[in-house]
Amino acid sequence: MPIVDPRTGEPLSTEPAQHSAGQAEAATQGPADSDLIFDVDRSNIQQVLELSMRVPILLDCWAPWCEPCKNLMPVLEKLTREYRGTFLLAKLNIDDNQDIAGQLGVRSVPDVKLISQGGLVDHFQGALPEKDIREWLARYFPAPEDAPASPEEQAEQALASGDTATARSIYQELSEQYPDHVAYRIQLAKVLVAEGSNDQARQLLDALAPEDRDGPEARGVRASIEFSEEAPDAATLASLEGRDDSEAHYQRALRQVADGDYENGLEGLLTVMKRDRGYGDDLARKTLLRVFDALGADHPLTVSYRRKLFALLY
Repeated sequence: MPIVDPRTGEPLSTEPAQHSAGQAEAATQGPADSDLIFDVDRSNIQQVLELSMRVPILLDCWAPWCEPCKNLMPVLEKLTREYRGTFLLAKLNIDDNQDIAGQLGVRSVPDVKLISQGGLVDHFQGALPEKDIREWLARYFPAPEDAPASPEEQAEQALASGDTATARSIYQELSEQYPDHVAYRIQLAKVLVAEGSNDQARQLLDALAPEDRDGPEARGVRASIEFSEEAPDAATLASLEGRDDSEAHYQRALRQVADGDYENGLEGLLTVMKRDRGYGDDLARKTLLRVFDALGADHPLTVSYRRKLFALLY
């Protein structure tokens, strides 16, 4: 929700502190960078606090030696331009302004503080990915109507459309930019599986820390690798044509799962359970659980077919 002026109850002004005649004319094309993004130090910190009485300020506390700071700053600048003056971005070099950093309670960088009405509203530390920063900003500001898709959204759209090369490129870049954000490496492994590069995907997962390697997201990708390797090839599938036994139904369902046709694959596995619960030492049920792992606990198909499985069992 927008931050409001506690004295009037009205939304804070989003106009920059000062405008010249030239700036007013340029406003029809959006605020200039110099109006939106600026450095802060001892000479203007008081003016910045006064400016926050009119428009919220994002204060980016950074240091020249801080690599995560270098990754975060361009993202903050991009978002500040995108929001077109809803908030301003002030950049504080803590090495050159240790007294200010101390007064602000900066213990590590990057440290991004939201200041309004001269006081601290909220803050976050670390080089968060763009998607997470957008979610943080959404607590306080309505997103621009023409906001572009985040890199994560672009990658998901590319993967859904079969453009694995674009999805791989995006996740590779995000993995390099945010090495501590394990989810990007897991997503990259998922894209590699979609490309048929199972060995590369497995190596990527094996390199994760044990707690991440054994987590649900990584287990899901491993399950996808296993499905693609276990599923029958075209010749084997053709040999099953016309057969109505449990083996044929199971193999067809496994192929559907490996091809990403999860709903039909899950339905096929459930059919095997209904017809022949003892097939392969309860193999259909065990495979259903692996598919749930691959999809994730919150996926609509997982939720739906868990209910169906429960109803069948009990």
